[in-house]
Amino acid sequence: MYKREKKSWLKHLDFTILDMLCMQAAFIIAYVLRLGWQLPYASDPYERLAVIMILIDICVVFFFEPYNGILRRGNLQEGNSSVTFCTMIFAGILVYEVATKQTEIYSRKIIFAYWLISIVLVYFARIGLKQFIRRRMKSEKNLSVMILLTTAEYAKEALLEFANLPYRDFTVAGVIVVDETLKGARICGVPVVANADDCYEYLKTHVVDEVFINGNTRASSEALANELLEMGITVHFNLVHMNTLGPNKVVEKYGNYLVLTSSMKIASPRQLFAKRLMDIVGSLIGLIACGIAFVIFAPLIKKQSPGPVFFSQTRVGKNGRKFKLYKFRSMNVDAEEQKAALMDQNEMSGLMFKIADDPRIFPIGKIMRKFSIDELPQFFNVLKGDMSLVGTRPPTVEEFEEYQIHHKARLGIKPGITGMWQVSGRSDIKDFEEVVALDTHYISQWSIGLDFKILAKTLQVVITGKGSE
Repeated sequence: MYKREKKSWLKHLDFTILDMLCMQAAFIIAYVLRLGWQLPYASDPYERLAVIMILIDICVVFFFEPYNGILRRGNLQEGNSSVTFCTMIFAGILVYEVATKQTEIYSRKIIFAYWLISIVLVYFARIGLKQFIRRRMKSEKNLSVMILLTTAEYAKEALLEFANLPYRDFTVAGVIVVDETLKGARICGVPVVANADDCYEYLKTHVVDEVFINGNTRASSEALANELLEMGITVHFNLVHMNTLGPNKVVEKYGNYLVLTSSMKIASPRQLFAKRLMDIVGSLIGLIACGIAFVIFAPLIKKQSPGPVFFSQTRVGKNGRKFKLYKFRSMNVDAEEQKAALMDQNEMSGLMFKIADDPRIFPIGKIMRKFSIDELPQFFNVLKGDMSLVGTRPPTVEEFEEYQIHHKARLGIKPGITGMWQVSGRSDIKDFEEVVALDTHYISQWSIGLDFKILAKTLQVVITGKGSE
């Protein structure tokens, strides 16, 4: 029997419970420091708040996955993660108090003291638990005994790979080389215990929990795997070396095929659910703002440039899907026809078009573009699902048709109203390749937390009008 690695939030249930206990301990300490030797649970409001803390904690763990790579983090990284985690819980508590109009019930000193104490407790508790886990993983009695079954060509490479793993729950007890007679030799300090002729005899007479098959042909590997499974041994069948693919991989089943899927970014279902939920809520709020803007700006648009209030254009979205993008019109009706005559003034290097003091923009349009008011109708695209609040800028069909192969990477996610390029000083970026680099970095590093950071920066850009010219 083989213990499979736990997935999703259950993988780090120990850290989840530990953080909850630290949060409650910090709450008790803050309460005692302010009100004396009594538990907060004796007071109905504070008892409710203790329950709310747990619910907020669960939501943060579910949507933001704060424990990804926790065993590989250094102390400085863990400190940053602890501050971020506790601050999100603290922010959730403040939102709860404001939303329920209970800010006068709770002591601000208790809440702020709780926040600071929780950071200290969570940090040191996580460091302590990680040290315990590391010591336990290094204890030989807790390690599974594995034999590497391979060819001479790949033996050293595989052993070095295993030796450099920071945490592992197995020990390589020996190597079986099937294409050469090396029995009795040592490779990277690990003994060669058998060859092709006597490998089954060794596996039958020694303690072996797992066998890692590496470097054989597909036919021979499948035959070996079947024989070993009949002996009750767990078999690991190497599909491909991970470094030959992208940074994100997952093993999936397609029909009767077991495949290794690789992509620039692999998101969990709950991450995608959280992003879509954020899009729906944000688009509904945005459409209210769009309605207000329509009442104010529609008459001005009509007066300064007779024609439709809205502008629609076919754009290219995720992986080449085409859709209609909507904006408030800020240019003359024949702006697209005038574009050809202005191409020699294009300030962008590459497959984008942008010029300063564009003569096609009428006066009120300049104000709308400065504060991104013309973008508000795109919230309808977000609600429909063609776009997201945060993503990459959707190219025109003409731009897309000129893309080189590596440019298409920026279409690996839904286009967004805002994105990494927009909050990085878009008026200062003239090179399209730099835009592509920003977009691909966003896709590969995407998280809900990153979206929130970009949205926060977008609000700052919109309010100040910085970088929008």
